[in-house]
Amino acid sequence: MTVTAVVGAQWGDEGKGRVVDYLAQKADMVIRFQGGDNAGHTVVNELGTFRLHLAPSGIFNPRTRCIIGTGTVVNPETLLKEMGELGQADVSTDNLWLSERAHVIMPYHRWLDGLEETARGAAQIGTTRRGVGPAYADKAARYGIRLGDLTRPAYLRSRLAQVLARKNRELAYFGQPAMNLDKLVDQAVAWGEILGPRIVDTLPMIQAAVRGGQQILLEGQLGVMRDLDWGIYPYVTSSNPVAGAACVGAGLPPTAIDEIIGVVKAYSTAVGAGPFPVELHDEDGLRLREIGQEYGATTGRPRRCGWFDGVAIRDAAWLNGFTDLAITKLDVLDDFTELKICVGYELDGARIDRMPATADLERVMPVYETWPGWGVSTKDARRWDDLPVTARVYLRRISELAGAPLQYVSVGPEREQLIVTSNE
Repeated sequence: MTVTAVVGAQWGDEGKGRVVDYLAQKADMVIRFQGGDNAGHTVVNELGTFRLHLAPSGIFNPRTRCIIGTGTVVNPETLLKEMGELGQADVSTDNLWLSERAHVIMPYHRWLDGLEETARGAAQIGTTRRGVGPAYADKAARYGIRLGDLTRPAYLRSRLAQVLARKNRELAYFGQPAMNLDKLVDQAVAWGEILGPRIVDTLPMIQAAVRGGQQILLEGQLGVMRDLDWGIYPYVTSSNPVAGAACVGAGLPPTAIDEIIGVVKAYSTAVGAGPFPVELHDEDGLRLREIGQEYGATTGRPRRCGWFDGVAIRDAAWLNGFTDLAITKLDVLDDFTELKICVGYELDGARIDRMPATADLERVMPVYETWPGWGVSTKDARRWDDLPVTARVYLRRISELAGAPLQYVSVGPEREQLIVTSNE
């Protein structure tokens, strides 16, 4: 039995979807364990290019059971749209299941998310306004609606009647009209009627898979620098995308996880507000963005780009306990004659080798090492020895900073453009 958690080790957008898609070809089950539709996983395979916001990236293997886990928050409209788009591409979603305990992003969550972000003015935190934060806040405050509630109309109405009184007061504060209970119940019941056969108690299914020694992948969203507790708070998501949270969000004991793969880009990117010490505001930053097509899969927002941050990877490795490392988008660096890796920060004249609190992170200056580029295309490399020597040296340095063995290197978006170093 192997249970593998695949987690982001930077600010998100590291390429977790393409890694899960590759591993899912031999997986029996893929479980999405946290997050909502506020970020997307881009998968490129023989069927086309897909941007998944809720469906696990194992959906392309019909033999893999895919579960949207208890730790997620689900916008039924987004999910149904995504399922429709997959169907149009002849991708079956018959292997998709939803935890009855996962929480629902209701229409008022999206409205309040946008209203609250606008009200912050210059202090906006960069939310995608998809309602993810308010849905998690309601979950913690015990005002949440769960997917299983959608299949119990009488219970759903009683819950929404309690919740809506509170939400209408919040909407009134922003000068917005009240929501109608009957219309909201009708909408939620309609979702339940469509999704109902998929909404199940997923725990028996997961227990049987673990006890049966099946191959299980745990798929997270975003990265450790956006973690609610350990990220650049308050510029974070409202859940925990670290490996420790995979147990809670999926429904597994901690002892079940055998492997933890940390996914990083060969450089750094971030979407949204908050400190990003390695950000480049020069021609190199623009080249990284354009060559790497660094635009958000969900919002289309241009990503902030910079050199690889070795301080961030050290924190990520400790917090997640990586057993392996996957480095993506190496090919984006092919035309750079010189590369840099941040190996420390300078704060108030002193060198530090850790991620400080956000207020201090906003004031740090990166300390760089300079490395030579390789000046040739790596896109056709399929073995470790096919890579230029200078590229291998650069990759080994990242692995050294992470303190984890390098297992995968991607040199393009296609499934076959993933080098497995352990095959060498």
